[in-house]
Amino acid sequence: MAQSIVLGGSGTQRAELPLAMATRHGLIAGATGTGKTVTLQVMAEGFARQGVPVFAVDAKGDLSGLSMPGGPHREIDRRKALIGLDDHQLRGFPSLLWDVFGDRGHPVRTTVSDMGPDILSALLDLNETQTGIMYACFAVADDEGLLLLDLKDLRSLLAFMSANAKLLRERYGNISAASVGAIQRRLLVLEQQGVDRFFGEPALALADLMQRDFSGLGVISLLDGERLLRDSPALHTACMLWLLSELFEELPEAGDVAVPRLVLFIDEAHLLFRNLPRQLEERISQVFRLIRSKGVGIFLVTQSPKDVPEAVLGQLGTRVQHALRAYTPRDQALIRSVAAGMRNDHGLDLPRVLQDLGVGEALVSALNDDGVPAPVAAVTMAPPEGRIGPLDAAEREARRRQSPLAGRYDQPVDRESAFEL
Repeated sequence: MAQSIVLGGSGTQRAELPLAMATRHGLIAGATGTGKTVTLQVMAEGFARQGVPVFAVDAKGDLSGLSMPGGPHREIDRRKALIGLDDHQLRGFPSLLWDVFGDRGHPVRTTVSDMGPDILSALLDLNETQTGIMYACFAVADDEGLLLLDLKDLRSLLAFMSANAKLLRERYGNISAASVGAIQRRLLVLEQQGVDRFFGEPALALADLMQRDFSGLGVISLLDGERLLRDSPALHTACMLWLLSELFEELPEAGDVAVPRLVLFIDEAHLLFRNLPRQLEERISQVFRLIRSKGVGIFLVTQSPKDVPEAVLGQLGTRVQHALRAYTPRDQALIRSVAAGMRNDHGLDLPRVLQDLGVGEALVSALNDDGVPAPVAAVTMAPPEGRIGPLDAAEREARRRQSPLAGRYDQPVDRESAFEL
């Protein structure tokens, strides 16, 4: 087999993912408490060992411990012996901590212009008329050479458009004061939630997510999602949409690569597709289909495959399916549907196996070297090498101070833009 990462095994059987197939994307699914987060950690560490940079949404803060060596445990020893892992060693991995709010990691920022009117309209949950005004606002900014860097730039330009609606109508269409007022109120809500800190400069440079350390290990970037998912799930969605769009638009073509340039893990992926306008859902599907040519792999982490639209689900070549529970007829139908989508060459009773899997066990179907789905196998997942669980506050602060990016993003820069002009 070509260069690969070990996902798990059982006796003489081993499930591996060839690195060249990582850009065909993947899915980690299963009920709460079945081991999805540890599987994410194992895969992130596996890619990092092969020199592949990783970006992951740390939904509960539990992944941050991977920067520290794990401790000895009999369950780790059991899994090593079961799978036959001779090269497993307890160690920490190079990591960068990021936080949209700037409290628990390096601030993540982008400009309003880079976010674009479609994603921004989805973040604000605008109707069709209001979305049209947002597009007009960006058009005015382009025509007049006005920079839209932060929310105060956007607010001031909207106010200008409302005050000069008659002059602008012939070129940009009707601009009603009521619609502008509705957008302004939604922007005010975002500011009260602290979302305004996401917009501004210095903006995140994609190169800082695609680094290796001096020993050749891929650096794992962790976006703190605890507060983000709790207080601003719409911002989480917008942030992920923006990142995917930026990677797709900025990275040069790479074709079929032997080793990915970057692998993303998006936890709580159901939020990415919830209440999305059809236009944006189609755009995401297109990005998933085409971004592999940029050398980027995407792995979605969620409870059920049904959380992912069919157009995207069909593009996820690697499946790691942890246990599902059947409490209702609807749950039973879902289990049968999931089982029917797996290549079952070994005659497993997949609906029963899906319900009987223990914590840390999964049905795994990865693509082989030729890009063909391998027969599904029931395996015990490999153990992580880093610590399972979060860093404490002191460890997190020390990691932030020692970061090679310390000071680069900490202080916002407010240069002349639409607000000042």
